[in-house]
Amino acid sequence: MEFIHKYLLDSGIDDVWADYLALGIMIVAIAIICIIANFISKKVVIRLITHIVNNNKYKWDNVLLERKVFHKLSHIVPAMIIYYFGQSFPAYASMIEKFAVLYLILVIISVINSLLSAVNDIYQHFEISKVRPIKGYVQVAKIVLFIVGTIVIVANLIGESPLIILSGIGALSAVFMLIFKDSILGFVAGVQLSSNDMVRVGDWIEMPKFGANGDVIDISLNTVKVQNFDRTITMIPSYALISDSFINWRGMQASGGRRLKRSLLIDTTSISFCSEEFIEKCKSIHYLKDYIVEREKEIAEFNKKNQIDRSNLVNGRALTNIGIFRAYIQNYLKNHPGIHKESTLMVRQLEPTENGVPLEIYAFANTTVWVQYETIQSDIFDHLFAVAPEFELRIFQNPSGNDLKAALTINKQSETLIS
Repeated sequence: MEFIHKYLLDSGIDDVWADYLALGIMIVAIAIICIIANFISKKVVIRLITHIVNNNKYKWDNVLLERKVFHKLSHIVPAMIIYYFGQSFPAYASMIEKFAVLYLILVIISVINSLLSAVNDIYQHFEISKVRPIKGYVQVAKIVLFIVGTIVIVANLIGESPLIILSGIGALSAVFMLIFKDSILGFVAGVQLSSNDMVRVGDWIEMPKFGANGDVIDISLNTVKVQNFDRTITMIPSYALISDSFINWRGMQASGGRRLKRSLLIDTTSISFCSEEFIEKCKSIHYLKDYIVEREKEIAEFNKKNQIDRSNLVNGRALTNIGIFRAYIQNYLKNHPGIHKESTLMVRQLEPTENGVPLEIYAFANTTVWVQYETIQSDIFDHLFAVAPEFELRIFQNPSGNDLKAALTINKQSETLIS
């Protein structure tokens, strides 16, 4: 400034005008230097960094580039130039330095914010991110960053130490607790969910209270995002997964099989002992021949050993059509290609109800894919509904309009024959 001012005076310019011209020339010179520095940092340095990043074998630095960490760092250069040239304007030096520092703080906050986002993005490339997500911790770090940044900015503007402002904030802690209640609860819930491995990205969870039934696609500080099977999105508060109950189907998916648990309702009036003709007919069924031969031998030995009089069917042991049907279902499932052979497989008779005797199938399909599972289950019951009459059994069904109509028709025919 002194050099320019002296040069202008030597050129014969008035002292007042020399001051204004020197000031203007200095401002233009600083602006040109800032533009050149910004051009060099962005067009030269950033391009060089981009070239290095794109041509190495590492992937994490690409994330830093995508998050524009290096681009935001380049904004520090003009701010530093303005700060150091502030002393050239003694009357305004304090104000210029203050706003330069303010700009530097904003740039640093922006850089750290982008860096934290980049760290989360890099972490998500690892498989462990599905087990131990850090998005909630990153969001907490960002909140702390913005709070500290705001305190430092205010302290810089008023010219006081940040510690003085922090001491005043201590008195407002109750207000902050109220404002950030959800964030604090979400943070605590996130720690518990992560440390106890309660839910991961990709898990199928079911939470009827919130209408959620689908896959977890995101876990953040305050919410867990679930994409339901109808493609809708349900947002669940993170702390709700701690305070309320939910179903996580991860265990089923990890086992490679999904449970099949459904009953056939047998009309009790169709249950009976097996006749000789019926037994001979069942021996021709592929899944029953060995079973019937073995059971006949076992029953015959028992009745002979205990001198049972078989002239009455009530005495001793005998085969029943529902027992043979149950054995057929058991062997049919053992040989079904869609049933998991290493898991529990059972056909059991439950307590009779007004709707008949339930024959429950308890087994596991060898797939966890929903469509395939439903296909396997439907194929099995299609077959069992069709073969039940072959065992002289009737599947229970409440009377329909057609049943009542048929009964009325038979009644009218009977009345006609009698008359």
